[in-house]
Amino acid sequence: MDCPFCQTHDTKVTDSRYVPEVNQIRRRRECLSCQERFTTYEISELNMPRIIKRDGTRVAFDEQRVRSGILRAIEKRPVTADQVDQAISGIFRSMRASGEKEIPSSQLGEFVMAELRKLDDVAYVRFASVYHQFQDLNAFMNEIQDLVKKRKRL
Repeated sequence: MDCPFCQTHDTKVTDSRYVPEVNQIRRRRECLSCQERFTTYEISELNMPRIIKRDGTRVAFDEQRVRSGILRAIEKRPVTADQVDQAISGIFRSMRASGEKEIPSSQLGEFVMAELRKLDDVAYVRFASVYHQFQDLNAFMNEIQDLVKKRKRL
């Protein structure tokens, strides 16, 4: 690892910690040349399944697109950035656990809704209304009633 201060290649790791919430390793490093300390983060790059869209086209999984959808749903809601990161990690786990090389976009949408349901009811309903393309108030009411029934069972 190059030192960000003096660009020397000689650095040593002084501390490593795994951060399971975001599936990354945090490493404290020290430059052997200038003795400056800095932190690096390592994320394992895993092959995510390709997404089969409704029209049959296949596209690469786009984390940023999922993140932006979640951020729109939680806008002005009491959800922290760490909770969003944990939700996205949960979506990744669900996708990898499927064991498939390709998954339909509808299944990805269900993974996102499952994570939003855990985070915030309003964000869940916002996302579901766009995802399910609600056409009228009755569809909204049915989704809210289902959510209330599930909450009462818990």
